[in-house]
Amino acid sequence: MATKPMTKTQLVAALAEEMDTDKKSASAALDAVCSLITREVSGGGAVTLPGVGKIYCRERPERMVRNPATGEQFKKDADKVVKMTIAKALKDSVNG
Repeated sequence: MATKPMTKTQLVAALAEEMDTDKKSASAALDAVCSLITREVSGGGAVTLPGVGKIYCRERPERMVRNPATGEQFKKDADKVVKMTIAKALKDSVNG
């Protein structure tokens, strides 16, 4: 049974407790980390979150795709996609 993802409010509250600080400081820290990740990855770089994984941007070449509704094939331009590889430590903790 899947549970709902943690909301930002819940994450900030948990982070504040973990850091032994107030929610305002925890929210500022979370926003700063998210901003740094966004800036680095959108610039073509990568960010490793120790014990969690690596977030990076990968370029996809121009390719032929098919519209599943109509079956029509068309050329899709090259684009970029954000990917994440999960750290072995996190995989191991999930699987016991």
